[in-house]
Amino acid sequence: MVCEHGHKYYKSSDCPSCPTCNKENKPKASFLSKLSSPARNALIQKEVDTVQKLSKYTEKEILNFHGIGPASLPIMRASLEEEGLSFMDK
Repeated sequence: MVCEHGHKYYKSSDCPSCPTCNKENKPKASFLSKLSSPARNALIQKEVDTVQKLSKYTEKEILNFHGIGPASLPIMRASLEEEGLSFMDK
């Protein structure tokens, strides 16, 4: 595959994200910088780019986003707790 920026890459899945672009666009700060590229992309796609927005979701809802797995939850929980926030209750 070739992304819109001309980077060539191979993907074994149907996920269209370019690994080179993901590395170049990784945030330097914020909770998003602590997550894997698939998890970060899933949140950005859903416009969840702050812990305040993240706190509006339940853990179950977040896990339903394509690209987010259970390994991301502890990172997100810790980021929320640092700001005195948490995931919504069911």
